[in-house]
Formats: sequence, C-alpha cells, structure tokens
Amino acid sequence: MMNGSTMEALGHVMNRPAAHAAAIGGAAAHGVVAARTLLLNPLTLLAVGAAGGMVAGFLLYRYRKEIALSVSRACGMGKDFVLQQKESLADLIEETREREADAAVPTTGKSGDAEVPPKAAG
Repeated sequence: MMNGSTMEALGHVMNRPAAHAAAIGGAAAHGVVAARTLLLNPLTLLAVGAAGGMVAGFLLYRYRKEIALSVSRACGMGKDFVLQQKESLADLIEETREREADAAVPTTGKSGDAEVPPKAAG
C-alpha cells in the first residue's frame, strides 16, 4: 500500500505535462497491443465480423425506406443531369452548324468581293 506522502508525490508528478503525456502514451500502447492480440485470434475475428454484420443488417433494415428514397432521389438527379448535358451539347452543335452555314454562304450585294466578318457569338 502507498502511504500519504507517496500518493502526494505522485500527484505532483502527474501535474507535469511530460509525465501526463507519457502516461497517456503508455496506456494507448497497451490498448493497441491488447486489441491486436484479440483481433489476430480467428474466433475473435469471427465474432467481431458477425456482430458487425448483425449491426449493419439491423441498420439497413431499420432505415430501409430512407435508404431507398435517397437512392431513388440520387438516380433521379443523375438522370436530370444527363438530360441537361445532352441539351447543352445539342445547343452547342446547333450553334456550330449555324456558324458554319453562315460562313459557307457567299456574300451577295453591292460591295462586290468584300468579305463579311462572322457574327459575334452571344
């Protein structure tokens, strides 16, 4: 057993940051070793895997409606995005065709062979 003066001395030592950090580091290292030892055991791995699977299954079952709604909403958003991109691409192609058609049409008018600058975009 520790007497009062020993406990008092340890209390003063633990007030120092370096001693406090060393104690936390030692506890963390001990915890890592214990966890590693347990997780390397095949039966422990099986138990942890089964427990994790049961928890995941329970959560999937409990929130199945919310999950289905979120997935369907995400799919709908994806479809809308694809349709917007197709529309944007179609607009760009149409503008390009119009510019090519305007550039290919020969100019007719009083100015003769003078070139007409292409129309400004926008």
